[in-house]
Amino acid sequence: MGARAHGAGAMSALPLALTMGDPAGIGPEITAGAWKRLRAEGPVFAWLGDPACLPAGMPVQEIEEIGDASAVFAEALPVLPMRLPVPVRAGEPDPANAQTVIDSIARAVGLARAGAAGGVVTNPISKAVLRRAGFPHPGHTEFLAELCHVPGREVMMLASPMLRVVPVTIHVSLRDALDMLDEAMIVETARTTAQALKRDFGIASPRLAIAGLNPHAGEGGMMGREEIETIIPSIERLRAEGLDVQGPMPPDTMFTQTARERYDAALCMYHDQALIPLKTLDMANGVNVTLGLPIVRTSPDHGTAFDIAGKGVAEPQSLVAALRLAGELAHNRQVFGKGEGA
Repeated sequence: MGARAHGAGAMSALPLALTMGDPAGIGPEITAGAWKRLRAEGPVFAWLGDPACLPAGMPVQEIEEIGDASAVFAEALPVLPMRLPVPVRAGEPDPANAQTVIDSIARAVGLARAGAAGGVVTNPISKAVLRRAGFPHPGHTEFLAELCHVPGREVMMLASPMLRVVPVTIHVSLRDALDMLDEAMIVETARTTAQALKRDFGIASPRLAIAGLNPHAGEGGMMGREEIETIIPSIERLRAEGLDVQGPMPPDTMFTQTARERYDAALCMYHDQALIPLKTLDMANGVNVTLGLPIVRTSPDHGTAFDIAGKGVAEPQSLVAALRLAGELAHNRQVFGKGEGA
């Protein structure tokens, strides 16, 4: 990837707010593991959850304000306590605890919007469990947009040091994704992505690659006309606005090492077209980033892993990457804001 790799830059001065996630999943274990890896170097974060869920023997310090996290972080995991109504059994999610999981997300967003937290990092949730408790959103991304009062403007990016990908359509079936895809959606997603690459990733002149939808990017209409009727007009509009955009690129060749050197982010037409290459190349360091929000938000690129929860084998690397990236993005956003005001 031609852009500067993430995760190695300066960190946010404000503590990050890390949500509880589903307490019956691996969230408590990877939170503990991430703190152990980051306690010396940061970024500083506070966990918004029930301390009873954390592994036994974990050094914990309950705090009243997230600003208190920095003073204790080197010695103990700072926790803004949020008590669960039902005891947790690892690997056995309980919808009775769902509201506290939801409240943890809302509280973290509130801290970031108020300027008390540098950003939000979300532990994995179970959409199915939350849905049984009445949660109406397809996932974190849409809920965060609603909490930030920007519904419809959210864009999901998966980022690693090797590749950044953005699916234009997200949590819908493939059939529905094809019906939804239109020129306006592609253009708005590309605009949001380019702005985020400048503001959050520190890339002054971002380069976007836009994937085709059909085999061989349609082969001039022989294998589908979506490229001709929808994708190419989108690219022409974006170029007219001054954006550096290439495509439509054949999806089967645009993720090779040589191709990745020529762009900073790839826009893909549907969920798996984006996530399969990212997870194949670098799942351990993959981070979910929500673009288009007034706050920084990242998340590890994996789920709750109920099957291994409580067994002491969960690997915290993706959460570590998400925390590090959130710290870097928050710092970059602060620097960008000062530059705009200069």
